[in-house]
Amino acid sequence: MLTPTSTPPPEQYLTQAQQLLSQGKLSQAIDAYKQAQVLKPNDPSIYVAMAQVQVLAGDYKDAQTNAEDALLLNSNLSEADAVRASALDWQGNYLEAEAAVKQALALDPNNADAHAYYSEILTDEYITGSGSSTDVLNTAISESKTALTLAPDSLESHRARGYILEATQNYEEAIREYQAADKINDNIEDVHIQLGLNYRALGSYDQAVEEFTKANALNPADPTADELISRTYATVGEYAKAVQYAESAVKAGPSDPNLIGNLGVMYYSNVDWPDAVQELSLAINGGTTEDGQKITPIQLTPDTHVVEYYYTYALVLAHLNRCSEAIQVAQMVQSRVPSDTTAMSQAAAAIQICQKNLASSPTPTAASSSKGKSTSVPESTSTPVPQITSTP
Repeated sequence: MLTPTSTPPPEQYLTQAQQLLSQGKLSQAIDAYKQAQVLKPNDPSIYVAMAQVQVLAGDYKDAQTNAEDALLLNSNLSEADAVRASALDWQGNYLEAEAAVKQALALDPNNADAHAYYSEILTDEYITGSGSSTDVLNTAISESKTALTLAPDSLESHRARGYILEATQNYEEAIREYQAADKINDNIEDVHIQLGLNYRALGSYDQAVEEFTKANALNPADPTADELISRTYATVGEYAKAVQYAESAVKAGPSDPNLIGNLGVMYYSNVDWPDAVQELSLAINGGTTEDGQKITPIQLTPDTHVVEYYYTYALVLAHLNRCSEAIQVAQMVQSRVPSDTTAMSQAAAAIQICQKNLASSPTPTAASSSKGKSTSVPESTSTPVPQITSTP
């Protein structure tokens, strides 16, 4: 006769989830919360706790859903409104996030996490220029200080304070705040990413790569750290390493046109023009990869990285003597982002290469392949490769 297997109490799963969180095992912690949720489906605190971990794990939509489910169980739960606000903020929905966090603070003015999230929301509005308040910066600073006063040992408080310091270019102070957050839990990917960004802003590239590497070890499936490492190596001229990490980023996010565009830039910087033109064309024009990934084309916007993909594409087309395409792309850059001085100079450089190609009137030669097909091979020009300093 079989002995019935006893079901662990929900408290056991909750304890397990907290232990896994402290170890940086976020996906396992979320699974433990789900087990507790099955056993206590009407406990809104479990939904909130899971949503908080999902925000840390980058599962923002799921975090929003769990926070909203918690509010269905208890509409007066400040913690649920607060974590919902954070999830919305990470998705770029700043106005709705601000409304949610204000509701959280109306329910509990001493909710430290809500003050921290409010500071981060306002900082994002300040960075993107989307804030409705004229005093958004000072309010963000004030909210970050309030969060620290209410919860000086909270990771969220130190992260929020670090973020506003970073946004105002107080990088050394920001690093101290992120280090304080890291001491509370040294297994959170985002904290290491922010530390790396601030070290890089100070020119401490080795320390930046070290922090990005830690972030990558915590979540290898996320291409963010690999892309940042690639750009850091490109900044110091180590283009072979930049290519290596850019390739790793694309493997982790094969359908992301921004990662593909970044890889194209790194190939160009490493003077690998055939691969550069292939990747940049895929990012800018869209298409399908060899393994069937459909790529949505990136439209030219003032975003610094997107502009870089476009003018690098113009440059590599010019070097390959595909000048009708090169000039078209270069002129598009000149007309769309005239205030970007780097883009203007690089677009002009692409046009200049094509003018020199035209003046020299190179004669194509036929190279026979092993299959008897003739390929047009343009003569190389004496024009030096324009130096691209990749934007971090």
